[in-house]
Amino acid sequence: MSHVERRESPTLTNPRSDRVASVRALSRRSVRVKAGRYLVEGPQGVREAVVHAPETVLDVYVTDEGARRHPEILERAHAERLYVHPVTDEVLQAMCDATSPQGIAAVCRTEHHQLEDVLAAGPRLLLVLTHVRDPGNAGTAIRAADAAGADAVLVSEGSVDIHSPKVVRSTAGSLAHLPVVTGLDVPDLLARLRDAGIATFAADGRGARTVDEVDLTVPHAWVMGNEAWGLTDEDRDACDEVVRVPIHGKAESLNLAMAATICVYASARVRPPV
Repeated sequence: MSHVERRESPTLTNPRSDRVASVRALSRRSVRVKAGRYLVEGPQGVREAVVHAPETVLDVYVTDEGARRHPEILERAHAERLYVHPVTDEVLQAMCDATSPQGIAAVCRTEHHQLEDVLAAGPRLLLVLTHVRDPGNAGTAIRAADAAGADAVLVSEGSVDIHSPKVVRSTAGSLAHLPVVTGLDVPDLLARLRDAGIATFAADGRGARTVDEVDLTVPHAWVMGNEAWGLTDEDRDACDEVVRVPIHGKAESLNLAMAATICVYASARVRPPV
């Protein structure tokens, strides 16, 4: 790697330093919003950010053990001329929200994706999350949408902050792969999707047809409701069709992330190759 200019600082050893405090403060939403930054914890998320969205990575923090276990991440970080900061285990622990940050973390610049850009790209599969409050559900749904080849995830106002540490960890790096648009008004969003020629399918147990019985070859969006109360009557009625995930056993229902995964993968099975 002698041909690559390394942007590396001396080892950070003081867990009570101002830098450590500023990184730790990113666990608070108000700080993230003001700074326009968020923290990615663990090798999977950092790897995906460094490889797929290096322009957003401001600083990488790594322990000796993290450097030994994940040399490929550091090699790519140096190739991208990113700032790499060696840190002690105590410093990384003080920076992170996770109990076990696994030796590496990164501070990234928040990207603000716009609905106009998503629609202009002619999407064929979208996932809409309305009033989703649980970080694990939100992150896992984003990860599932990414895995199924969705073009974007659209998140309503009143939902959990997708850049909170728990959501970011649950996405396992998917925030670096696809646009996630946040803060959307649901009635306005559904109207704009309709105007763009995108069918909207409300995922709800009261649907007359199942995910396997609707036409998923057309451009469409799956619309998911809140974990506790589902979709509001107004939002459900504003969708083109209410569609259910069939339950064959005795389970009362599926959680949001599981239902979203089934829906987007039903779409992936019939999506024409690009």
